[in-house]
Amino acid sequence: GGGGEPIGPSPLVTDETMTANYKTGKAPWGQDLRGDSAELSVYQRHLLITGRSNQGKTASLRALALWLALDRSVQFWLGDLKGVGDWAMFDGIADVLIQGPTDEHVIQVTEMVEAAVAEMNRRTEARLVDPNAVFPPLIVLVDEAQVAFMCPAVDDEKRPYGGSKATSRYFMAVRKIHNQGRAVDVLMWQGTQDPTDQNLPKLVREGAHTRASLVLGTESQSRMALGDKAVDDGAAPHLLRQGLDKGTLVVASDGIVMAKGQSSITVRTHFIDDEPAAEIAERAKALRDGATTLRAVDRGEERDPLADVAAVIGDTARLRTDEVLKRLHALDTAVYREWNNGRLKRLLEEHGEEPKKSHGVMVVRRDDVARALANRDADGSASAAE
Repeated sequence: GGGGEPIGPSPLVTDETMTANYKTGKAPWGQDLRGDSAELSVYQRHLLITGRSNQGKTASLRALALWLALDRSVQFWLGDLKGVGDWAMFDGIADVLIQGPTDEHVIQVTEMVEAAVAEMNRRTEARLVDPNAVFPPLIVLVDEAQVAFMCPAVDDEKRPYGGSKATSRYFMAVRKIHNQGRAVDVLMWQGTQDPTDQNLPKLVREGAHTRASLVLGTESQSRMALGDKAVDDGAAPHLLRQGLDKGTLVVASDGIVMAKGQSSITVRTHFIDDEPAAEIAERAKALRDGATTLRAVDRGEERDPLADVAAVIGDTARLRTDEVLKRLHALDTAVYREWNNGRLKRLLEEHGEEPKKSHGVMVVRRDDVARALANRDADGSASAAE
């Protein structure tokens, strides 16, 4: 039949034991037009999903992220420039979560992507020192990215945040990740609507390895979304029907199996509503928490993590959480190898403190750690009795 009837529920919803594997796994995304399951590999691929508003773009992007969240090694830095709660369930999974449509939110998201460029450069340098260095995959996800490209704000040095000039901060940060991120598993995922040259510059479109589009208005938009080759070979998101084909994507990617000689495939995506999405997110959190807690217990508490955090922060007023983790790793790789932002956050929460954001990036403050240490030492006799 036509694209009208929705397909069955996602395996993410029906199989509560499902886990993901960034490197070898494939996200259950939906079905092809023959009714066979369509699955997407996201390994070392930048991603771009476009479409008209209200046709299921966020849902299809979110389904991939929810699947990948079930791999506890994957880190997410997430900017949602719509900010109506579509990504709220990633609170507690994403290390950075920025939600809102204003210029201030665009500035925070830009700084987040620039921080990812710095992390990418750090990894690249570490790889030069140790060619076998491995890093947790970092997904830098910006939904409603057109808001960033269209942002009129400029910084103190008169550099625009939006636009597609060589001075544009958001554009240049995305370009850098597109150019060098995949080798060290720093990946850019963007969702955007109604693509034009203004709100989705050509260089950014062409930097994505996996391009997918829901219904669009014109063939020229389809070319922007998927590239000339795919459209010349028959890809036609502009022929999808507004409303009727909600949740139907045309995908151009080597990460999805398609018929020989084809350069695109049509996928009807499983729709995962907010409530089941929140349930999948809870499973992802449990997987992440349970895993790190168990490992910390296995090793015995031969170290004092709180004192170690205080030691690595030293005299600095505040330090980015990724920098704290890096220094903990350097201090004692065996004990801290598996530590991530969630584990660090729990350590502080156990002692009544929590990491806070500074310009959209998670930081640990020296005063908070000192206070946590003081609190613990004050009731030390109680914990010793446990």
